[in-house]
Amino acid sequence: MNKMKSKESIDQIMTNFLDYYIKSGKINELDRIYLMNRLMDLLEKKEIKPLSPSKNVEEPLALLDKLVDFAVKTGVIKDLPSSRDVLEAKIMNLTTPLPSQVNQLFWEEYSKRPEAATDYFFELSKENNYIKTREIKKNIEYTHPTEYGELEITINLSKPEKDPKEIALAVNNQVDYPECKLCMENEGYEGHLTHPGRANHRIIRMKLNEEEWGFQYSPYAYYNEHCIFLSSIHRKMDVGIQALQNLLDILTTLPHYFVGSNAGLPIVGGSILSHDHYQGGRHTFPLEKAEEEYSFKINGTSNVKTSVIKWPMSVIRLSGTDKEAMIETADFIMKHWENYSDERVGILSETEGELHNAVTPIARRKGEEYELDLVLRNNRTSPDYPDGIFHPHPPVQHIKKENIGLIEVMGLAILPPRLKNELQTVRNYLVGKEDSTAAIHQDWADNLKRNYNITEENVGDIVDGAVGDIFLQVLKDAGVFKRNKEGQAAFKRFIDDLSAADNKESNDGNFKRYSK
Repeated sequence: MNKMKSKESIDQIMTNFLDYYIKSGKINELDRIYLMNRLMDLLEKKEIKPLSPSKNVEEPLALLDKLVDFAVKTGVIKDLPSSRDVLEAKIMNLTTPLPSQVNQLFWEEYSKRPEAATDYFFELSKENNYIKTREIKKNIEYTHPTEYGELEITINLSKPEKDPKEIALAVNNQVDYPECKLCMENEGYEGHLTHPGRANHRIIRMKLNEEEWGFQYSPYAYYNEHCIFLSSIHRKMDVGIQALQNLLDILTTLPHYFVGSNAGLPIVGGSILSHDHYQGGRHTFPLEKAEEEYSFKINGTSNVKTSVIKWPMSVIRLSGTDKEAMIETADFIMKHWENYSDERVGILSETEGELHNAVTPIARRKGEEYELDLVLRNNRTSPDYPDGIFHPHPPVQHIKKENIGLIEVMGLAILPPRLKNELQTVRNYLVGKEDSTAAIHQDWADNLKRNYNITEENVGDIVDGAVGDIFLQVLKDAGVFKRNKEGQAAFKRFIDDLSAADNKESNDGNFKRYSK
């Protein structure tokens, strides 16, 4: 938290803050008095002395901190993370154009080239502190080499943890508006103890199959230009043919982005299954670089290439320039997988009427071609694996117990913040600075000590590498067809069954979509 210098008055800080945006051309000089009055209202100031801006003005987020500190000091807000967040968003809203203006500028830039539009919107979302750039920098990131390519490891430290005072106060602060954090109604919403401040939030409107959808960035981005495409209607995730059409339509509009959907079932799906949405961005994930193991044919789809990818999870890749043929082929595969069982490897499509098979689809462009990865998932549980048979198993849960969603499917681990301190304790134990480590890591740490000659110089690399190995095992646990002889034979049986089903459903070589 920045402390104001005694000689630096709040009037001077407010003047400097607005002048920064006026000089950078983001605010019109004619709006100075109006915006100063709005800022005074937020800080509950009744008057301000006319001042000239300082010669050397600090960065705007440093000035923002001082404005919020003043509000805390004078009792305008409580010194709670949620209160600070709400006020920060309100202040930055003063520097952000209205949604209509943002949309107009976005599509004006789009008429030049798609990259120009997303560059504009991405920079705006960082500058107005909607994307929490300072918090994101706290994340611990590195890569880990494997036979499948370099996996990406992140310990997520960006999202603030709840203050105990906030948790206590939130009991009596239940509000059902907006219905969830992905609803359009978040745009400009004030926020409160249990809902982040969204006064500075803006959403780009776009049409997907004649429906209105929104495009926004993620406040706590996990990768470059991490964005979200969300339905204007609050409805459950639907990962069927409509989703496939939407994904490829998004790529037609924004060909420089990837876009994908979490599977639509609990355990193997994302954290928000209550709102239909996809994730995208401008990042090349390890999965995209994975090699083809073998290709296969589906009758009637000669203009769509299909192949199995060398990856710890079970992935079928489609590629082609014919968008409709890509959608038809992917829909056929997804519907066939939805009803497929192979008890020899523990795959049951349903038990007692509950469906278990799902797909995580991920799309990108390669020049004129569309490329679509279908990652096969199954969410069945058992007495031995109550968290999920195809979910991180108990031996790796001391590092990663949470669901494996779209981002991790692609090879980017999002590990919990607790690991920052816990892994430091493990390092200390391995070099003799502590007698033990956290109980959940003790067996793992002892195994590392037995298998490595550990020194002060190499302990960091050894622990980082061991965490990377665990993430690789997490992906293998989540794979429906294991990377052993039995599992790969089972995968081949599914591919053969897919072709056989297609032969039954085809007529004179013309592709006909498979249905239940």
